[in-house]
Amino acid sequence: MQLCSASEVMVLDRHAIDQLGIPGVVLMENAGRSCSQQFADKFAAYYPGPVLVVAGKGNNGGDGYVMARILSESGWQVTTLVLGDEDEISGDAGIMLDIIGRLNLPVHFIDDPSALENLFVELAPAVVIDAIFGTGLKSTVRGLQAAAMTHINGSNVPVFSVDIPSGVDGSSGRVCGIAVHADLTVTFDHAKIGHGCHPGAAYTGDLKVVDIGIPQTGRQKFSSCVHLLDEADVQALLPDRPPVAHKGTFGHLLILAGSPGKTGAAALAGNSAARSGCGLVTVAAATTVHDIIEVKLTEAMSCPLADQGGLISLQALEKIEQLLLERQAVAIGPGLGQSDELVELLKRLLTSVTLPIVIDADGLNLLAGELECLSGGIDGQIVLTPHPGEMARLTGLTVSEIEANRFEVAQSFAAEHRVVLLLKGARTIIAAPDGRVNINSTGNNGLASGGSGDVLTGLIGGLLAQGLDGFSAASLGSWLHGRAAELVAAERGTAGMVASDLLSQLPVARQELVQGL
Repeated sequence: MQLCSASEVMVLDRHAIDQLGIPGVVLMENAGRSCSQQFADKFAAYYPGPVLVVAGKGNNGGDGYVMARILSESGWQVTTLVLGDEDEISGDAGIMLDIIGRLNLPVHFIDDPSALENLFVELAPAVVIDAIFGTGLKSTVRGLQAAAMTHINGSNVPVFSVDIPSGVDGSSGRVCGIAVHADLTVTFDHAKIGHGCHPGAAYTGDLKVVDIGIPQTGRQKFSSCVHLLDEADVQALLPDRPPVAHKGTFGHLLILAGSPGKTGAAALAGNSAARSGCGLVTVAAATTVHDIIEVKLTEAMSCPLADQGGLISLQALEKIEQLLLERQAVAIGPGLGQSDELVELLKRLLTSVTLPIVIDADGLNLLAGELECLSGGIDGQIVLTPHPGEMARLTGLTVSEIEANRFEVAQSFAAEHRVVLLLKGARTIIAAPDGRVNINSTGNNGLASGGSGDVLTGLIGGLLAQGLDGFSAASLGSWLHGRAAELVAAERGTAGMVASDLLSQLPVARQELVQGL
């Protein structure tokens, strides 16, 4: 599903009004009517209300005024609460407000936050319609609007949001201080980035996209290359599997991983790569832990490397370079450990290796403070897969700063360092250096357990070895990883799900895509 920014929607609206001659009030009427239908379907059990429309002073409020009129005509008991004075409402919204006034529908104008609490208690709505802010909000919400949103969230009744939950930045998903928690959001023409990306996605509830009558013919194409991944998107990324093939056809992945106490991470990555469809997998580890890892691997091969104190040493560089001559991709990091020699080893590999690389876990921690070594790679062929804590170490931001603005942090980092950046978490974000962003739609909280990231690393590495570019491998890998978790959860729930549970479900998730073609 393509997601667009607030500015793109604004351009589309202005094109329809200014170039095509469609009056703004017509689009507003269509929006309000579509919202009213979706509202009536979703909240039929609450008929006839009472319903409270909380409206702002702009066009989002205008959509709310249309809803108040149409729902009232259908028998709903609707009261409209306008956050501002009557003379502040102008334009198309003013026209719609005037209509409900002429119909003598109940309207309250509020400009004092202290009056809100008594009004909410007095009206005791069964459902609230949030029509305060639209998708163009950027600044922090304060004062009267913030107070109204606090009362909406504290009302303990279902909430319907017009276009986007008020307080959510439509272009990033960032929460502008406070946002409305909606049960249903109805948006117009296209879903917005703020609907698909956390934290905004957590406020959206069910999302419906409706047509408000903007013609497809003659419209400008969106420049946005942002997608909320669905089955059709990832089906197109599946690597070819010709019927006449051998194990060499599907690539050979090298994984540098493992250290004392962390051999499981190396094994999970190796076994996951084997499940990715990759033809051959070699896990190379420090000699000290090699034998342990070899026992944990069946399909994947292993290779001992020179070590110091149980960690791969710089002396292993020549052997690694020899191994890479016959590999198609390399994965670095799961359980690798930390040392000055490993930092130097990683820097030298990043400046000399031309193969696709995925870096995770300890590899990311080694990279922190050494980001300049990324500049020598091929654009988009280095994939970094941090969780928010690792991203904080890479960027110097706090975890809370990253989580509050996941989309823009990931997109800007990928562009600045010319890498594919996969920021883990609910609605994992995959950003390419050219500005493209995919947001993953699969997964569950069962993935919040040790080792699940190692499975993802091996999976992405295996897809790179099969010939996918970094952005495609990270996008498909994230989707398959999340879908495997959903398959596990369907059988046994998420509590107690462990990373190794995912392994057997990875080919099942992939086969679902194949069968859907």
